[in-house]
Amino acid sequence: MKYEKNTQNKVRRMAALALLTALVVVLQLIGTVITIGSTPISLTLVPIVIGAILLGPGAGAFLGAVFGVVVLAGGFSGRDWFTAMLLNLSMFWTIVGIMLKGIGCGAVAGLIAKALKEHMTFGCILAAISAPIVNTGIFALVMLTVLRPGLESFSAQIGGSDAVQVLFLVLIGVNFLVEFAVNAALSAAIARIVHTVAKLD
Repeated sequence: MKYEKNTQNKVRRMAALALLTALVVVLQLIGTVITIGSTPISLTLVPIVIGAILLGPGAGAFLGAVFGVVVLAGGFSGRDWFTAMLLNLSMFWTIVGIMLKGIGCGAVAGLIAKALKEHMTFGCILAAISAPIVNTGIFALVMLTVLRPGLESFSAQIGGSDAVQVLFLVLIGVNFLVEFAVNAALSAAIARIVHTVAKLD
């Protein structure tokens, strides 16, 4: 009986992870064509957060990695012009940076939810708003260090006088605000989903 229950739980987890993986791929593909100005808006952080909370930090990291792979695919195919530019500048550091930010945001969301599992609602809200912060924070760190030449080149192309200002006002500003607003607005809904699923276990 216990074996059957464990098997059912594993099947449910795998099915949930597969569904969330498909959502990450579809939402990121849609996100590459939805822009504010020249900035593509990522719509994938919500399923990453839900997976991280429900299935743990490992699942969050996996979903974040899927996110990173889809972003890189957009760069290699030319659909995502900015990622393509970074790949031309430094393929290695672009791959490392994009994968690291995706994996990091999923893993951190999962770790926060796990640490605050006794306070589920608060943990869900904090996990939801942590994802865009970690995602953008790692991106900014990579752009200001190993990909700084690319940032300066892009800044010169658009006539920006200060590369750091261009990073935070042009590349990060709108994208981060939208991602943060979406995750913050949906954090209560995410908490409700988690509560519902927890009752089914």
